[in-house]
Amino acid sequence: MRLFFITILCFQLNFSSSFSQNDSIDSFIKTQMNAKKIPALQLAIIRNGEIVKTGNYGVTNQENGSLVNSNTVFALNSITKAFTGVAVMQLVEEGKLDINKPVSTYLENLPESWRAISVKQLLNHTSGIPNIMDYNTNLLSKNNEKESWDMVQELPMDFEPGEKFRYNQTNYLLIGKIINKVSGMPFSDFIQKRQLEKIGANRTLEAGFTHYEDMLPNAVIGYVYSREGELVSVDEIFTPSLRTAAGMSSTATELARWIISLQKGELLDNEDSLKSLWKPGKLNNGDIGGFNRLLNGYALGFPIIKREEHPVVAPVGGGRSAMFIYPKDDLSIIVLTNLLGASPDSFIDEIAGFYIPEMKLKNGFGLPKNIKNLRSQLEIKGYNNALEIYKHLKVENQNFELLENDINHWGYTLLKLKENNKALEIFKLNIALFPTSANAYDSLGEMYVVLEDAKKALKNYRESLRLNPNNKNAKNYIKVLETKI
Repeated sequence: MRLFFITILCFQLNFSSSFSQNDSIDSFIKTQMNAKKIPALQLAIIRNGEIVKTGNYGVTNQENGSLVNSNTVFALNSITKAFTGVAVMQLVEEGKLDINKPVSTYLENLPESWRAISVKQLLNHTSGIPNIMDYNTNLLSKNNEKESWDMVQELPMDFEPGEKFRYNQTNYLLIGKIINKVSGMPFSDFIQKRQLEKIGANRTLEAGFTHYEDMLPNAVIGYVYSREGELVSVDEIFTPSLRTAAGMSSTATELARWIISLQKGELLDNEDSLKSLWKPGKLNNGDIGGFNRLLNGYALGFPIIKREEHPVVAPVGGGRSAMFIYPKDDLSIIVLTNLLGASPDSFIDEIAGFYIPEMKLKNGFGLPKNIKNLRSQLEIKGYNNALEIYKHLKVENQNFELLENDINHWGYTLLKLKENNKALEIFKLNIALFPTSANAYDSLGEMYVVLEDAKKALKNYRESLRLNPNNKNAKNYIKVLETKI
């Protein structure tokens, strides 16, 4: 993990919130928008099957300063896949589709290596099929859909089906083709008729599956910050066949109504269908695969946060929007933004903490069990005794172990909470337990940068570079710090 030292641009934010004006959640949202420089954000919160809060913040367009309101639509990007997953389960309930059958059951003229792949493996991104888009989200043949489709079929498999998780838009292109065939209508029509019309999602219906190429009335402009820190509009194109993957636009309130309908059994008839929809796919070795440490699983169009406490069904889209469904807590939170890199999935748990206090970062939520045990002792006896308390816990239980990455993550969590003195002691503990780790010294060096202690920062970055001569971050900091001493 790295801290990025940037000049914070404070926006003149428009705050329009129902049920409460300028409450603690509004203040939290304002802080996040200022820190991440988010131009526009929309919020909806469901508690016990009811929408208990909505909010509209910021401006839709930096040029004309139009304010976000309850009718403003945001591009959902890959949150669209959740609607696609529901469409698939609706067809399963009708007996028209079996997700455990090979894709060749439903589609003809596929490459030989694709034919035995199951529909479920397409849905949970474990198929191994090559991607029709490159790492910059461009089609293989620029914007030529047919040529790109021909090209991807000629590529070798990325891996054997079920061996890995790898996010891939070709998977959902194929799912779209299957929905078209077994439903007898275009997938966009099927989703609109079977889901959006049922819940009266008028703004979502008006937006259609147009994505960014058609400017929608009362829609936000998508933005990203350039390397120079300039806010520039996003240029994204998803061709029609890929809009099962990323084609929809909606409002937070209409998404909230969709979640309520889904959980009430109004979109799926069978309770087991919802369980299947949200069950993370397993790899051949029995593990689950996901995007990262937080989003560690993937089900049928729904990323999953699999954990013992407060698990989450967590569709995310474009690095800018997310909706977290906490099935065991009767809580759901939708945050839509128009900034690539806003990553609201990184702070929605903290919003949940306003309803479930134990989920607050300051209360240690999300830490591994052994880290929690150590934290409870440090909160009583002081963080400056971290090493001694660790040793005591080790004597009491020889199996008590801490992982370097877990300690490092904890240190950065404390830093995020502005608990600088506590963070410092945790980074020191990591070095004491892992004295040959270049990353541990790098993190402690970064901590001293925050504390404006250039001499100690330089010392730790030099040691990190000694342990790992390829550490570019350490090299860059050393150059800067040497000019200050």
